[in-house]
Amino acid sequence: MKILITLLLIVTFAQAQQKTFSEAALNEVFLSEDNTEIRFSEILHKYKGKTVLIDVWASWCKDCIEGMPKVQNLKKENPEVVFLFLSLDKEIESWKHGIEKYGVIGENYFIPAGWKGAFCSSIDLDWIPRYIIVNPEGEISLYKAIETNDDNLLKELNN
Repeated sequence: MKILITLLLIVTFAQAQQKTFSEAALNEVFLSEDNTEIRFSEILHKYKGKTVLIDVWASWCKDCIEGMPKVQNLKKENPEVVFLFLSLDKEIESWKHGIEKYGVIGENYFIPAGWKGAFCSSIDLDWIPRYIIVNPEGEISLYKAIETNDDNLLKELNN
């Protein structure tokens, strides 16, 4: 019986999702398309009261590029949702070229610290693309999706 309870607790906690970003992640500085520095917390604050879909991507990522048309379709189907694209490109020029080349329409930011920064650590990033949904109250309502057709992602967008 103890083993069963232990296993149940492990499964429950493994499926629990993070509801907030860490302080370190919120304080991490990103770059806007015009090279202005902005903290992640300031970006989120701009969209308080709205649903935000965060797409963590890079122009060198095959899965990200293949998924981009699907993300843009989601954007058309959900005009009330803010689409926030956070790039893990190594170079700013690559990021800006990728925005143009792949038609990344939305709010675009570059993460200078890359994979090793506080933001990526905070979300336990292990794969891109990575989709996160932040609800109008500023809480994470979907912590992890790697496909645009993820049932949980679609459910959150339709709430």
